[in-house]
Amino acid sequence: QVQLVESGGGLVQPGGSLRLSCAALGVTFITYAWGWYRQAPGKQRELVAVFTSSGSTNYEDSVKGRFTISRDNAKNTVTLQMNSLKPEDTAVYYCNANRRKVVVGLPRDYWGQGTRVTVSS
Repeated sequence: QVQLVESGGGLVQPGGSLRLSCAALGVTFITYAWGWYRQAPGKQRELVAVFTSSGSTNYEDSVKGRFTISRDNAKNTVTLQMNSLKPEDTAVYYCNANRRKVVVGLPRDYWGQGTRVTVSS
């Protein structure tokens, strides 16, 4: 029932901006925490931004001041606005929805398919 569909990845020059979008289907936004993860080649997947079920945000230190996570309930989307991009931001980015309460028979986490971001001159 729950599906996350990501879009917005691509190639961008250092210092540029990119906006990633996650369209969420079959969820009630207020019952989930939302996150953006990224995984660079040869590295472990890491959490870079969180939007909690109560509306708070948290960011990994390396992206603070550059990335912004937001939620639009009317459009059923979660967005990651990325500014001042650096080559080290190159990775596949994944949208994640985390149910705040366990429901028997359903997974706790849902993931998007991933969208590739390449920052290069």
